[in-house]
Amino acid sequence: MCMTEQIKNSKPQKAVPKIAMPRIDMSTLTTPQIMGILNVTPDSFSDGGQHYQTEVAVKRAFQMKQEGATIIDIGGESTRPGADPVSADEQIARVIPVIQGIRQQDKDITISVDTTSNTVAEVAIDAGANWINDISAGEDSINADGSEEILRLAANKNVPIVLMHRQGKSKTMQDAPYYDDVCAEVNDYLQERAELALKMGIAKENIILDPGIGFGKLLEHNLALLANLESLVDLAYPILLGTSRKRFIGEIISQESVDKAGKDNPEKRVAGTCATTALGVQAGVLIFRVHDVIENKQALDVAFQIKSKINQ
Repeated sequence: MCMTEQIKNSKPQKAVPKIAMPRIDMSTLTTPQIMGILNVTPDSFSDGGQHYQTEVAVKRAFQMKQEGATIIDIGGESTRPGADPVSADEQIARVIPVIQGIRQQDKDITISVDTTSNTVAEVAIDAGANWINDISAGEDSINADGSEEILRLAANKNVPIVLMHRQGKSKTMQDAPYYDDVCAEVNDYLQERAELALKMGIAKENIILDPGIGFGKLLEHNLALLANLESLVDLAYPILLGTSRKRFIGEIISQESVDKAGKDNPEKRVAGTCATTALGVQAGVLIFRVHDVIENKQALDVAFQIKSKINQ
């Protein structure tokens, strides 16, 4: 049976049973956390197809928890540069069986749904997800009256939501990104989106900001943002950093990220990712979205202990 057939056979019923999950109190988050990436897709840039079967994805979720992840971020749509959009129905077919499979065994772990669709987010929350991770910061769910439906959903469900900066959309965002001042523009955008979220009724402690490393940004833009993370932390919202295995790391390490066949291999970028995790901890970032949990958890723990001594 091909993978597509396996996913189709695991589609949830039209009415997804609702699960009442405990609320996540973001106001108590004071130490850095690892968010493990779980892409239930055939075409994500680094791990597409690896966890496309429900059983494999659920097993991977628990492996990441054992390795130190406290949040599992589940996505059914690739957002790599050049990726095509995926319908809400297809995303639901991919992610809901995984969320349900995890919740059948674990009622406590935090599950984030990685989507820009309010439809997908609502079904995911009803199935047991605790968070929304929206790379469009609400802009992809604007309805006829100009309201961002996914922000309204987060307010009504009282769940944390990640608001990320990107320039353009996945299909074309890396064609020719340009900024006069990338740090100021990204910070101003995220501040504006956070203020809108507050007006929509989302509690301040439920708003998480993400500078969107690699989303409509060249190497120079990514490096500038990483060098100035403190200015983003100063906005006084929890910050999520997602650099895991990304192309800008490969640009820096060059041949070191190439496999034996001479092909660029994102799995060769783990050490570079860990360097950005340590940097982020020192800057005050609280959430690190990564593929490689063990390695980044070690970097996080060591950096946090050093930071604690510096601040004594």
